[in-house]
This record gives sequence, structure tokens and C-alpha cells, in this order.
Amino acid sequence: MTRAGLMVNLIAAALLSSCGIRLPDTPRVPVRLEAAPVSDGKDPDVIVWLIADDLHTGMVFPYDWLIESGFVPPDHFGQPRYVTLSWGNRTAYVEKGLHSPGKFLAAMFTRSPSVMELIPAHWNVVEVCPHQRIWRKLVARERGRDLAAFLNDCSTRGPDGKPIICGTSSWGGGVLLESRHVYFLPRVCNVWTVHAIESLGGRMNSWLAITADGLIRQAEKPPNDFEQIWWGGGLATDR
Repeated sequence: MTRAGLMVNLIAAALLSSCGIRLPDTPRVPVRLEAAPVSDGKDPDVIVWLIADDLHTGMVFPYDWLIESGFVPPDHFGQPRYVTLSWGNRTAYVEKGLHSPGKFLAAMFTRSPSVMELIPAHWNVVEVCPHQRIWRKLVARERGRDLAAFLNDCSTRGPDGKPIICGTSSWGGGVLLESRHVYFLPRVCNVWTVHAIESLGGRMNSWLAITADGLIRQAEKPPNDFEQIWWGGGLATDR
């Protein structure tokens, strides 16, 4: 069998072995229809950001909004202005890439451990992530409860109820949180971003969002309506 034929068979086996692309033991986040109270003087809407390079996507959120919504951070994380979150294969995050064919095949075609990356940011999003493509969207403040529930459900908790730190982030002085989900094709990093957008009220198709560009095409369309505000290139002040 040729090498190309072997690769086709491996991909087909991985696809057929998956009964679904969603994280299997993540409960669907309930839709909350009640209006958010605004008598406390807080804005009824919150800006969130979608960031992407050629392959990978993540989300940026105001940190105080996550905390007030019920997100449980790791110990001693601090009080940043924003946090960048993404999810993926543990080896790829710890070693900043998959640097051998064996590690790539293991990540794609076996049920490998995963992590959720949590990075603090104290400056404007474009200043922190100038090399990324960036989109933004206004979401209802009450959606934070569904988002926080999704993020909390992604992490393995220690005896104290806090997420377990298993390493340092790939950039930005953040942490890697041990995830209770497994990683393999087609349940890849961008599918996590799909679920995050869905928790904010978006409507996405996971099968069409395995690639970053596939996810972005959906994110830009109604009813998701993410607006691109930065095209990458690193021209902003990187603080």
C-alpha cells in the first residue's frame, strides 16, 4: 500500500470510529430566555473576541464578566482585564507544536489528553494579539452563565474544586488547565471554539468548523455576526 493510501485509510478509520464530533460528555448548555437585570448599572451587553491564525482559533473574554458569571479560575491567577482561552492536544501545547510524524499521528488518530489554555491580558486585545486575525461581537450579559458553565465543565477539578494546572501556557504567562475531554480527529481544537460560540447563543455546525477558516465562515454569518476588526500582521503595539 502506498503512503498516500495508508493516510487515506487512517483518516477514514478515525472518522468512522467517532460517533460524534461534539465533546461526548459535555451537557448541552441550557438556553436562558429571561432578561438580564440591569438595575445594577452594568451594561446589558458584553464584547467578546474570536482570534485565529491559519490553523487554530481561540476566544477572548472580559475576566470580571467570567467571574461574576460563575467561572472558577485556578488558584493565584490574578485579576487581569481579559483572558484568552483555547483548547487542544496536551503535547502540542506543552511542546509548542507536534515536532515529529509519530506525535502528529498520535494526536490526530488516538484519544490523547487535552488541555485548556488560560492566558491573562492587561491591554487591548489587538495590542496583545497583533499577529492574530481578530473578530468581535456583542453578546447579552446573561449569556456569561452558560459560557462559564461550559468552561468549568472542560476542566478536571482538584479536591478543592479548582481546575488543575498542568503546565504553563504557550505564550503570555498563562497556564494550562488539565481537561477532562480527549482530543482526536475530528474532535479538534476548533470544535471547542464552536461550543464556546454556541454557549453564547451562536448557531454552528461542528463538522464544517474543523479548520479555522471553516469556523470563521460560519462565525461571520447571521445569526453569529462576528465582525472582523484586525487582519493580523503584527502592526499594533505588542505589550
